[in-house]
Amino acid sequence: MTTRARNAALIGHFGLDPADAKVLIVGAGATGFSVARFLRGQGVEFAIVDSRDKPPLLPQLLETMPDAPVFTGGFDEAAFKVATHLVVSPGVSLEESSIVKACAGGARIISDIDLLASCTAAPIVAITGSNGKSTVTTMLGEMAKAAGKRVAVGGNLGTPALALLDAAVELYVLELSSFQLERTSVLNAAAATALNVTADHLDRHRNMADYAHAKQRIFNGNGVCVLNADDPVVLQMAQAGRTVSTFAINDPGADFHLRRDRDSAYLMHLKQPLLALEDLPLEGLHNAANALAALALGVAVGLEKDAMCRALKRFKGLEHRMQKVAVRHGVNWINDSKATNIGACVAALQGYPDKVILIAGGDAKGADMSELAPVLKAQTQCVIVMGKDGPLIERAISGAVPVYAVASVAHAVTVADSLAQAGDTVLLSPACASLDQYKSYADRGEKFAAAVLALPA
Repeated sequence: MTTRARNAALIGHFGLDPADAKVLIVGAGATGFSVARFLRGQGVEFAIVDSRDKPPLLPQLLETMPDAPVFTGGFDEAAFKVATHLVVSPGVSLEESSIVKACAGGARIISDIDLLASCTAAPIVAITGSNGKSTVTTMLGEMAKAAGKRVAVGGNLGTPALALLDAAVELYVLELSSFQLERTSVLNAAAATALNVTADHLDRHRNMADYAHAKQRIFNGNGVCVLNADDPVVLQMAQAGRTVSTFAINDPGADFHLRRDRDSAYLMHLKQPLLALEDLPLEGLHNAANALAALALGVAVGLEKDAMCRALKRFKGLEHRMQKVAVRHGVNWINDSKATNIGACVAALQGYPDKVILIAGGDAKGADMSELAPVLKAQTQCVIVMGKDGPLIERAISGAVPVYAVASVAHAVTVADSLAQAGDTVLLSPACASLDQYKSYADRGEKFAAAVLALPA
């Protein structure tokens, strides 16, 4: 689209007229920076506010746009009072009093996802879920490249959505969080999926119903709905009159499913075998489900199946997501630090036929750790707990398996090494966020890997 066409779309969708709109960008992180650059290109007046004294991207923002009005160290009430529109970064709660007051005064919330959707004619594939969304997003991006498409991949993963905007793009693949979806109103994805819904972010959402409702917003519009037939919460999101495609590893009636024979298993589309499971270079059955979801989304937007399967055979997975770190003395060490909620940990554990030594704990984000208890009892030899909410996991286990409390992930590696025998798997899959002790899940995973690699050869 030309700048004029984009302006027309922004006025039509949001009343975002350069002549009188005053946009307040709440949050000076990567998303806020991308929004500022977009609005500057459209000639729309904006200001930026951030509660932090020194947002990490502030120097870059001021260097790029030295005349941009920026308020830090709190939410400046005067800036909120004059705003006609708010673009609130996903890391900021919509329950903030300044945001609530501004909306009551007539300000309209829009999102970077809305802005992208309004300014491109290229199809968008939208992917959400409590677990697996980064893997599926990356898988589908690789599939699209293999099929010869000019694809842009980002959103909640990697590059912010508006930084992807380019007239040459033929397909957008976006990972979207519940926080992004709850402030999105005009997304009409050509194909969309909610991979699964398990307890997460209950420190921000009031309850599971609100969390699931935010996820369900990904299906607004008239595109293809790709649903997980193994997840009853997701299946309830089906909408009358919509084209629906299903995937599952436990339901052979799903459109995309796993067929198990005596000595082999295949990823299937209806009655057509697509790929032998042994050719998928990822650990765990949950990754078979991720591959089936990516295939369903790809078929929904017309990607060629052979090209998608070629991409799957080459796909090595994401860092900190079921990543094999090393095999030491016959012990398999796996980094799943990205498992920051209960559902991700459960999926990882259920992907192993034998019991594992689990390292878990951190910030549970308000989740009920008792939900972990049944799978921990069934799937673990012992559990090594750490972090702020490690004691919650220990109480949930209630003596069913041995528990060892440690101070850090490096300490956990030392204890696990003393317990593990040849043939065992040690799995870091914390079921918790990392920010009680580490900069990020990546920092936690890197410290785990470093400790493993430092073990005697």
